[in-house]
Amino acid sequence: MGMTMTSTAFAHHGAIPEHYTCDATDTSPPLAWAGVPVGAKSLVLIVDDPDAPDPAAPQRTWVHWLLYNLPPTSSGLAEGVTALPAGTLEGINDWKRTGYGGPCPPIGRHRYFHKLYALDVVLPNLDRPSKAALEKAMQGHILAQTELIGLYQRH
Repeated sequence: MGMTMTSTAFAHHGAIPEHYTCDATDTSPPLAWAGVPVGAKSLVLIVDDPDAPDPAAPQRTWVHWLLYNLPPTSSGLAEGVTALPAGTLEGINDWKRTGYGGPCPPIGRHRYFHKLYALDVVLPNLDRPSKAALEKAMQGHILAQTELIGLYQRH
């Protein structure tokens, strides 16, 4: 069995509850994972939206959350996590800040990809990297990956 990720807040390809979006408390959803491969030294979590700004005519991928150097022994993140596991570092999202930024689509139903990667290294401190810088540092080090996709459309 490979690596898996789930959430008690929404099913894979299911609707993300408003509670986890900019329309409410903008709280990060609970995430759980299993099947991290033996030999993994760290985990990376990237949450992004490839449908920005309009799913009918996407122009960019909007980054919502970047975490790296999560311990491979961790099994998830609690809802609204404020204390990250020891050693975890954060990257910059597209609001130009660290931390979780929930779904806030201007138009249409967007897909939110929660991607988890197991790496064979602990990455150096990349000083609040962008997604591109983080992905470059990960190149050649990915042992396994999984994703959980949630959907959200504003009313």
